[in-house]
Amino acid sequence: MSLDKKRAKEILDAFKSLKIAVVGDVMLDHYLFGNVERISPEAPVPVVEVLSEEYRLGGAANVASNLASLNVQTFLCGIVGNDNANIIMSKRLKELNIENLNIIADKPTTQKTRIIASHQQLIRIDWEDRTPFLDFKIILDKLPKDVDGIIVSDYAKGTITENLCQALVKHYPFVSADPKPHHKNFYRNLSVITPNEKEAKAMLNEEDILTLGKNLKTELNLTYLAITLGPKGVAFFEDGAVHTYSAKAKEVYDVTGAGDTFLAVLTAALLAGAKTNEACELANTAAGIVVSKIGAASTTMEEILENI
Repeated sequence: MSLDKKRAKEILDAFKSLKIAVVGDVMLDHYLFGNVERISPEAPVPVVEVLSEEYRLGGAANVASNLASLNVQTFLCGIVGNDNANIIMSKRLKELNIENLNIIADKPTTQKTRIIASHQQLIRIDWEDRTPFLDFKIILDKLPKDVDGIIVSDYAKGTITENLCQALVKHYPFVSADPKPHHKNFYRNLSVITPNEKEAKAMLNEEDILTLGKNLKTELNLTYLAITLGPKGVAFFEDGAVHTYSAKAKEVYDVTGAGDTFLAVLTAALLAGAKTNEACELANTAAGIVVSKIGAASTTMEEILENI
């Protein structure tokens, strides 16, 4: 049975009573928008005349932004540097009422600068240090004990380790993750992981999605597994059964951050008491909305209800 607006509103209304902590690789996304009208005389490269500049939350911080925009009481813990990028990020987190539990370490805040002209990304510049943060107990001590669930946002920038993931499973009843394939063993015994098709196939060498999903769920002892399939929708595995949901995007403009949105909404919906099919439909609808926006983006309750 398809999800109707009334039931969707009931579930989304319940989000405001949730407390969810996001743990992972926080990033600051920096956008420079401009025009290109000439080639540089110094080298065969376009000259971008910058018209506007924008900062957005990325990575784990974008997951937190998605939760906060849907009225979830949100906590964020990642590793940042003592730098200007962290100052900008902290200000944005405060504006969104996200509890900032970030830990300052001797490394730069991960920042990605994208230069965009005529709706085309010309180049991306990254500042990062992927050295693993091994003292996971510092992260555990930062997290509140009374949250309803934990979201692990793993972008392989060093915050997420196997010890941290397994400690989170031990201390919290619900832990979900957006995984990185080469960290597969980190995610044993989690409540749900949400790889895309390419990531899932990299985690287990199997072409058939149904076989892949069943075997991956069993191997990692997951409660649920959601494999996002882009324009083909989502395959959701639970208790020996698999359900597929068609994609909801009307127009795909930029897939950046769609996985963050899917994970945030799926987790919140499950914690709010939604049935698995209802949670999948809500998450799928939310992800379909953000791919029509440029860059890492979030959605609102009103937008989701409009699109149900």
